[in-house]
Amino acid sequence: MALYLGVMSGTSLDGLDVALIKQGEQLKLLASHYLPMPSDLRQELLSLCSSGPDEIARAALAENRWASLAAEGITQLLAQEGLQPTDIRAIGSHGQTIRHEPARGFTVQIGNPALLAELTGISVVADFRRRDVAAGGQGAPLVPAFHDSLFSHIGKHVAVLNVGGFSNLSLLQRDKPVHGFDCGPGNVLLDAWIERKRGLTFDAGGAWAASGKVQPDLLEAMLSDPFFAGSGPKSTGREVFNLPWLDSHLAELPAYRGEDVQATLLELTARSIIESLNNAQENTEALLVCGGGARNGALMSRLAALLPNAKVSTTGAYGVDPDWVEAMAFAWLAHCCLEGIPANRPSVTAAKGLRVLGAIYPA
Repeated sequence: MALYLGVMSGTSLDGLDVALIKQGEQLKLLASHYLPMPSDLRQELLSLCSSGPDEIARAALAENRWASLAAEGITQLLAQEGLQPTDIRAIGSHGQTIRHEPARGFTVQIGNPALLAELTGISVVADFRRRDVAAGGQGAPLVPAFHDSLFSHIGKHVAVLNVGGFSNLSLLQRDKPVHGFDCGPGNVLLDAWIERKRGLTFDAGGAWAASGKVQPDLLEAMLSDPFFAGSGPKSTGREVFNLPWLDSHLAELPAYRGEDVQATLLELTARSIIESLNNAQENTEALLVCGGGARNGALMSRLAALLPNAKVSTTGAYGVDPDWVEAMAFAWLAHCCLEGIPANRPSVTAAKGLRVLGAIYPA
């Protein structure tokens, strides 16, 4: 048995999730901790998602701050649980994605794992995605193998949906390799639109979206993006789906109320997920949702309505808190790296073969 920590900050950039797991015959979540992202660091990380002045130095400074924040969260969690750094075998650190362009052969996650190891006194495993990209893969999503280890026993045709800034599916079909891919925007456009219009960082429960009316012309224009026509393996990011992308569609259509755009963006998220799922896996019996989108009641209702023959629930219905699945996954990925266990899945990323993922920074 060994203890691992997973640190995750996703494309929503709301904060850092830290999960403590016990890795034995069965994986178990022991504790968790959350730190909100400081607003100035959030804005800098967002700005680094596109080219700008002095970006190399700015990225270096931002990743030092990210590592310091992660170390703060880890120290707080260890104190909360009465643990010492020597009790932890390793930290699995995802870092913060600022660019993801596998078609051009690169993906960039910053987070200075060397500094994180110095600040915590714990070995760090990081940089999980680039080995898969080097092997010709998308580098994302990486969680399907972890989802498979947790949930494949539930039924013959199960899907696990993570809704963070972007949405991705893991398809768990008995006696077949796990399959998975990004579906498109999850919360990224919803968060950006409500921040522009109402100064809020997210739409709590989907309440603002629920107050609006879906606009079919806008929805169909957005769904015509070439990304949605492709089948997996595929991945995406802020390079494709962002406010300028939304503005380009709005400019060609009549003016809509803010809440109607929000309702249409929520429908875009739901439709792109369910259409991708139905195209890739027939007769889905259960859809398990995790990530921030699991707390969006309006989105959960639309997913259930669009998939009437399946049980739609959060992963919490199967004993795994939906808020911590991704942080747990990167703790598990650290375990796989240290044990020499391949953790990518070519059926998901289209890599040339199985690869051990991650770079090790000893304490």
